[in-house]
Amino acid sequence: MSKIWFITGSSRGLGRKFAQAALSRGDKVAATARDADSLADLVAAYGDAVLPLTLDVTDKAAVTAAVRRAHEHFGRLDAVVNNAGSGVSGMVEELSEHDVRAQFETDLFGALWVTQAALPYLRAQGSGHLVMVSSMLAHTTTSPTMGAYTASKAAVEGFADALAQEVAAFGIKVTVVEPGPFKTDLAGSVVQAEPLAAYDGLREAVMANLTATPQPAPHGVGPALLKVVDADNPPLRVFFGTLPHQIVPQVYAERLKTWEEWAELSAAAETGQG
Repeated sequence: MSKIWFITGSSRGLGRKFAQAALSRGDKVAATARDADSLADLVAAYGDAVLPLTLDVTDKAAVTAAVRRAHEHFGRLDAVVNNAGSGVSGMVEELSEHDVRAQFETDLFGALWVTQAALPYLRAQGSGHLVMVSSMLAHTTTSPTMGAYTASKAAVEGFADALAQEVAAFGIKVTVVEPGPFKTDLAGSVVQAEPLAAYDGLREAVMANLTATPQPAPHGVGPALLKVVDADNPPLRVFFGTLPHQIVPQVYAERLKTWEEWAELSAAAETGQG
């Protein structure tokens, strides 16, 4: 039986790969983008299996209407993928309030609005899978300048943890996908904060490191997501790519070591002794 998908940010990048993978095996997709014209090639290739929807996920009312339209059109929703995202690059001191709020409006609130709009339908049907596209950076900022992005993804993971516990009894599954770097066109849409000269040296080092970091093409992300959504017992978290496996476990090992080294002080904070 084919699955019905609702995928935000389907015009390019990982979202496009997810939509193509689902459609290529006979599933149906409500694909959203800020400009539905960017989905014309999907409609041309897959016809009625695609429901193209213009959507800015920061508009809560529009999100509710889009999810309702998808459910009315296809009759159910099996996988809801919160993929739409934005990027702000800058040292913490350089970040403007406007840019940080825009980052959170898309990455955090956009995912929240889609999730809230979809849940009544998923609860009613007693099934469904909510997918949050996060990042390995939710666990650690591997380079300066990504503080706003990291914070927004960490916030998504925080509400996903609670959500998974809240909806399990309704037969709804939750997975947070944590990709490493992939070669997509996202970098071209990243907003750059106004630079401060004091950070020029660090900025140059960061850029050199980013240039040296491998960015594989995302050929396998679509089939990988299909396996996650098809699984009887899908993971709450899963890495996409090999770099997260190289970096994140080491980060947690260092944190565990630090917590253990300071355990006596931690206890003293509670007991007042030591």
